[in-house]
Amino acid sequence: MKTPKALLPLFDDGIIDTVVSRLQSGKEATVYIVTSGSATRCAKVYKQSQQRSFHKAAEYTEGRKARGSRNARAAGKRTQYGRKVQEAEWKNAEVDALYKLYGADIRVPKPFGVFDGVLIMELVLDADGRPAPRLGEVEMTPAQAVEWHTFMIRQIVRMLCVGLIHGDLSEYNVLVGPDGPVIIDLPQAVDAASNNNAFRIFARDVNNLRATFGRVAPELLETEYALEIWGLYEAAELAPETPLTGLFTRDETQADVGAVLDQIEEARREAEARQRGREQAQEDS
Repeated sequence: MKTPKALLPLFDDGIIDTVVSRLQSGKEATVYIVTSGSATRCAKVYKQSQQRSFHKAAEYTEGRKARGSRNARAAGKRTQYGRKVQEAEWKNAEVDALYKLYGADIRVPKPFGVFDGVLIMELVLDADGRPAPRLGEVEMTPAQAVEWHTFMIRQIVRMLCVGLIHGDLSEYNVLVGPDGPVIIDLPQAVDAASNNNAFRIFARDVNNLRATFGRVAPELLETEYALEIWGLYEAAELAPETPLTGLFTRDETQADVGAVLDQIEEARREAEARQRGREQAQEDS
């Protein structure tokens, strides 16, 4: 195939030797199968912001810190340099997340480096040596669905323990290799501690997977892992191997509105009485 323009510098620098084929083209990037010596890998070429269809970027980037004070100021402006900074930060988010998660023994493709803005990483294969299918393309038995759901919940917990939320986790961003699911596509990774949307995004990730696996194993649809895990996280009681039940008891207690209003009225009367007392004291003096 014709070599994509973005990959030409990698040929010149000896990073890759051939482009085998285009693996997939998504809303943020196009991924190519390439060779580097005897190894076959992936090259992820990010699309420019004008070409990306990924929306609500601000929801995910809240809380991210740009590299350097100048870049932080520029990222908030619509100048040409500011747009370049935003593009760089968008790419860096996935690279940083990938290295962090791989280092935490979370099942993601192994990264090999970033060269001229192109991410080189492991090509995930299936048991027959072909590019691994997405989770949504695989037929599961009920037993497999339960097993893989349990595994993915544990991966999500591990991610949260290192401070990250995938942000777009679904059957389309999980591959199935010989050993089970592999998490991919992380440019929208969310900082769990600094993003005000963190719980909502986290719950959506968890519940997306619940729906996917629940189509095959309906008993999973009754689980409440998002609420259980987030409750443990907020209480600083979450660890990679924390036992989970999938159960969460909501507080069904209804507030006694009348009693609250009575308390407010009583406080108002007391405040007025104190004010009258002060005024009377001033008059007496």
